[in-house]
Amino acid sequence: MSGQGGDRPLTRLAGAGRRPEWTGGVVNPPVWRASTILFDDCADLDAKSSRNRDGELYYGRRGTPTQWALADALTELEPGAAGTMLYPSGVAAVAGALLSVLKPGDELLLVDSCYQPTRAFAQNILAPMGVATRFYDPLVGAGIAELFTDKTRAVFMESPGSLTFEVQDVPAICAAARARGIVTLIDNTWATPLLLPAIALGVDLSIIACTKYIVGHSDVMLGSVTATAPYYKRLRMVAQSLGQHVGPDDAWLALRGLRTLGVRLRQHQEGGLAVAQWLATRPEVARVLHPALPDCPGHDLWRRDFGGASGLFSFVLRDADAAARARLIDGLALFGIGFSWGGYESLALPVDPAPLRSAVRWEAGGPAVRLHIGLEDPADLIADLDAGLRRL
Repeated sequence: MSGQGGDRPLTRLAGAGRRPEWTGGVVNPPVWRASTILFDDCADLDAKSSRNRDGELYYGRRGTPTQWALADALTELEPGAAGTMLYPSGVAAVAGALLSVLKPGDELLLVDSCYQPTRAFAQNILAPMGVATRFYDPLVGAGIAELFTDKTRAVFMESPGSLTFEVQDVPAICAAARARGIVTLIDNTWATPLLLPAIALGVDLSIIACTKYIVGHSDVMLGSVTATAPYYKRLRMVAQSLGQHVGPDDAWLALRGLRTLGVRLRQHQEGGLAVAQWLATRPEVARVLHPALPDCPGHDLWRRDFGGASGLFSFVLRDADAAARARLIDGLALFGIGFSWGGYESLALPVDPAPLRSAVRWEAGGPAVRLHIGLEDPADLIADLDAGLRRL
């Protein structure tokens, strides 16, 4: 089934990774649990030890058809990609991708709106090993070329940023980097390849915290990195050398979530836009940071490059303080308070981006709230938020 039939994204979602040799004739790949793999004889052992091929049983840590099916499916969602490696979390995927392209003495350009653990990895792990990081304005676009030095090895993007939602000019940044032989990476968790075809836009390594929308049910920690041919071999070697492994049960659950990604994202987008547009009309709200709204930084880039929106965005309160924000959030009935996003349940989280910015000062003018709009009826979510705003 894999790689056959229609090539439109929703069709690929239904068939990706379903190779007959892995499914055994059933619809879904079975859960292959394994540590030790038995060889026919010493010659078989020697041959497989020297080949180290994807899709060939060798040792449980290198995967079984369950993990291969998920990796294969994620690769199929990124036309032009050579392969995908799986990781036990999104943070592990970020780390694995960066470690595969950086060495002591290199310089990394990291977008100032990045996920906080990505910033922490640069400061706590890359810096001590001799990799310098400079943070850049997420709206720099083609101007990124002016920041390059002889030591610049990689540019890391996150579009939109997961707290402040600036949309980056991914094609322009990739073109500038490629002209200088600089590798590009993107955290594509918000959009997934379904809404932002990162590899097709010129990105070399596309990272997803599959914990979020790929899994979709808030019950699995998982990450992935999909790479083009020049970078996949080393990405795979580094992942294997670090012992990175995803359990087959988690891979199976991610495959199950992947099949409904298209319909879920449509619902997340519909609900998210309804709530965001309603919040934009409220006098208690100073700003709504949603890429699909015209006043969000980079909105024109979102319209050009993205196939839609997901359900994550932020808003800033007017004439309120942290205590008022807590009253709003604490009393919500349909929004949980917790990290992560991408599941079927809605979440509300107080966020303070200012301490996490260094290249561009963040001045919101009030306390911010990040919402993940789940699969509930948006009218009920709006009623819940309406009551919360009245508590201010």
